[in-house]
Formats: sequence, structure tokens, C-alpha cells
Amino acid sequence: MFDTLSDRLTSVLQNLRGKGKLSDADIDATAREIRIALLEADVALPVVREFIKQVKDRAKGAEVSQALNPAQQVIKIVNEELIGILGGETRRLNLAKNPPSVIMLAGLQGSGKTTLAGKLALWLKKQGHTPLLVACDLQRPNAVTQLQVVGERAGVTTFAPEPGNGVGDPVDVARRSIEEARRAQHDVVIVDTAGRLGVDEELMRQAADIRDAVTPDETLFVVDAMIGQDAVTTAEAFRDGVGFSGVVLTKLDGDARGGAALSVRHVTGKPILFASNGEKLEDFDVFHPDRMASRILGMGDVLTLIEQAEQAFDQEKAERAAAKLGTGELTLEDFLEQMQAVRRMGPIGNLLGMLPGAGQMKEQLAQVDDSHLDRLQAIIRGMTPAERANPKIINASRRQRIAKGSGVTVREVNDLVNRFFEARKMMQQMAGRFGFGLGGSATKKRKGKKGKKGKNKGPTPPKMKGGFPGGLPGGFPQGGGMPDLSQLGGGLNELPPGFDPSKLKLPKKK
Repeated sequence: MFDTLSDRLTSVLQNLRGKGKLSDADIDATAREIRIALLEADVALPVVREFIKQVKDRAKGAEVSQALNPAQQVIKIVNEELIGILGGETRRLNLAKNPPSVIMLAGLQGSGKTTLAGKLALWLKKQGHTPLLVACDLQRPNAVTQLQVVGERAGVTTFAPEPGNGVGDPVDVARRSIEEARRAQHDVVIVDTAGRLGVDEELMRQAADIRDAVTPDETLFVVDAMIGQDAVTTAEAFRDGVGFSGVVLTKLDGDARGGAALSVRHVTGKPILFASNGEKLEDFDVFHPDRMASRILGMGDVLTLIEQAEQAFDQEKAERAAAKLGTGELTLEDFLEQMQAVRRMGPIGNLLGMLPGAGQMKEQLAQVDDSHLDRLQAIIRGMTPAERANPKIINASRRQRIAKGSGVTVREVNDLVNRFFEARKMMQQMAGRFGFGLGGSATKKRKGKKGKKGKNKGPTPPKMKGGFPGGLPGGFPQGGGMPDLSQLGGGLNELPPGFDPSKLKLPKKK
């Protein structure tokens, strides 16, 4: 959604790099380009004015004039002000001390409230809660059925005593849901209310009556991030007519300019709590202003990537695989497990897009074909356990059998096996070079072979007096062990000098 804005801001700030000193004219020209970029992205005019004023005031002050690198300081200022527009700090849900906690969803029809109710319920379930979905949208055709289907997919209970389609009292349903939650011991109640095609008196009155009946701990305004400036107008109307404590942005995966989403928080004064960026129930997460600002400025979102990896990867299996790297014992079975974990994290293009500098290779990311990993998994699944454990036994006849069983060509089987051997060899060399995975049995084997002559003895590595010149790169310790990531040059949000992501060879769609 923010691709256009991100491209413009990245281009504007890129022009500052390399300048040892910034004049007032440079700052004014940069501020003018940023203003144009924000306005073209549909950001509200009052928000743009205040943003530009803050950037110019800070950029022309001592904060930049005394900086060692004025251009980087201006980029830092823009990033901080962008975080301020988006809310500053991450705000969590306020749940009641005495359950059940009540969360009421409000918004226009078509904003995605019903789907969002299922996403929120699934997210709360993963946090250890027992949510209850409540069908209070009794006007839209099949709204009750849709919520029941969504609840079933999320694995949570749906309270729907009325059939809907214009039948039933939504206020009474909301009131009865609290009693049902206490009876069935649900600690969170999510109330899905009706919407309208536009703001009207009947919509506001019904939403206000439901609010008074259940006294929600959180009232979330669900806004479609694709509707442009009308999102701001609608948010102000709901704030004044019903009142809400937080905002949820939906359809962030759309192709709209998205600037209105940046304006909602500033105009209403209410924080953005969650963001939804897809159709799947898992496409939902807490909104982090700092991470969103980092994405908009093309600096990636490494923290979110790490969190997704922690959820998808089994820690024990990952540790076992890491221990095998240094000894060269990694098998195709381990490789298959790691691929499956990566696939659970989502589309490969989305994962790569979270890396710093990914904006420079958007065309390549658009061509990434996830089915390539699926074909690799099919090949490995077509092998016997013995072949996965020891790929060296896979001869010509075995490769033909594997190719037929997995529906691929023999050439693809050959490519997988050859690349696996190359990758395992490279990872073993890297592990040995940096001191990873060389403890225990591997160390004993090396000591046992010391001084012996024979055909199994590998080439002696050249000795380097004092280790690597100037120490190992990137904060790697000379004596082995884990590196100090805090010493990596430029931090996790910058790429190594001279790195050209456009030259990465990514698998393309056929």
C-alpha cells in the first residue's frame, strides 16, 4: 500500500547522501519534495503541514548543524516524525481485570469488520485467551452465517441466537452475550456490529445503544485503508457519535495510496492498535509505529521478520540443525523441516520485502515463485528415509524413480542434490571459520586425526598469525562462539557497503 510513498521518500532522502554539509536551501528543497510525496499519497493537509514544520525546525537547528553526518541526521528526523504521526509507541489492548473483557467493533459496511473479528479472535486464542464471537450484525444478508464460518475457521465459539437478515434485536443479543460468556467461562467477548454504506443517524444510534448495553473495555473503529480521505471523515464522525478507543487498519495489502491511514491517528487522536494485510486469518498483527515508519522509508522490518520466524520455527529442531552445520551431518530431512517452517511464515516475496534495501529489487520480488519450494519439498518427500539421511547413495536409477514419483524431471532432482551438497559444504566451512558447531564430537575427531597421514586427510589451511587481520569481520569473536550482533556495521537496518540487491538471483515464475 505504501509503495508509492516509500519510493518517493526514499528517492528524496537518497539525494541527501554524500553531502557533507546541508544549507537552508537544501533543507527547504527536501521539505518541499517530502510535502509533495505526502500529498500525492493522500495524507491529510493539516497532517502534512505539521509534519513539514517539525522536520524543517529540527533540520535547521543545532541538531543537524553540529552533526557529523547532516544527511543521516535529517533522515533520522524524518523517521522520528513519521513514527510520531503513526502514534509514537505501540499500544496494547486494555483488558478488564475481572473477565469477561468486551471488545466492540464499529465501522462502515465493507470495511472488513466480520473477517477482522475472526482474525482478532484467532490472535487472542494464540495469546491464551478463550474469546467468544457475538453476531450483532442482524441486517446485512448472511452476516450471521459469515461470522459463524469465520469463527469455525478460527476455532472459537460464536454466539448467534438470532438468524439475522433483518430479524432480531442486536442490543438484546449483545446484552445476552455477556451472560453467555460468564456461563461458558469465556474471558473475552468480541461484538461484531452492523455497518452502513455511509454514516447516518440510525447507524450511530444502534452502535451507541450496543455500547451502553455492554460497556466495552475497548471500542475499535475498523477502517478500510483503501477509501482515501473519506476514512478521516468517517473516523471523525464515529469519534463524535459513538466514541472509540482505538483504530484497526484493514486491507493494507491493497494498491491504494494509503496516506489516509497515516492521517487517521493524527486527526482522531486515537492510537492504531492492529493492522490487517490479507484475506487469511493469520494476516493480522499488532501495529508498531516504528516498524511501519521503517518500512515506509525503505529500511525494512527485521523485528517483525524475527518474530514470525520464532513462531514458525521449532526451537529444538533449529538448534539440532545448527549443531549439525559444523560437523557436516545436515541431512535432506533437516532441510525439508526448515523449508516447511519458511513456508509457514508466508509468501517468500513478503519475507524478503522485510529486509533492508528490499525496495531496490521490487521487480525481482514480484517474480519470486513460491511453487519452487513446493517442488523441492515434493522431490525430498519422494525419497526414502535412507536417501534423505545419506544423499550420496542416490544413483542414476534412484534419481529416475524419485523424479517419476514427485512429478519432476531428473534434471531437477540432480539440481537439488548437487545444490544441497554445495550448500552443506559451504555452511560447514563457514561454521569452521567462525567457530560454530565445532565442539563435542567434532573437536575430538579433529584431535584424533592430528599428525596422521593418509588419503582421508584434507588440505592444511594456511596459518594466519594473530588470526584474521584486524579481527574477524562484523564482531565475530576470535575464539569462536556467537558473534556480537550489536557490533555489526550500521545495525540491522542497513546493508553492507557496496551491496547490490538487484543482482540477487531469485527463483522466477515459469
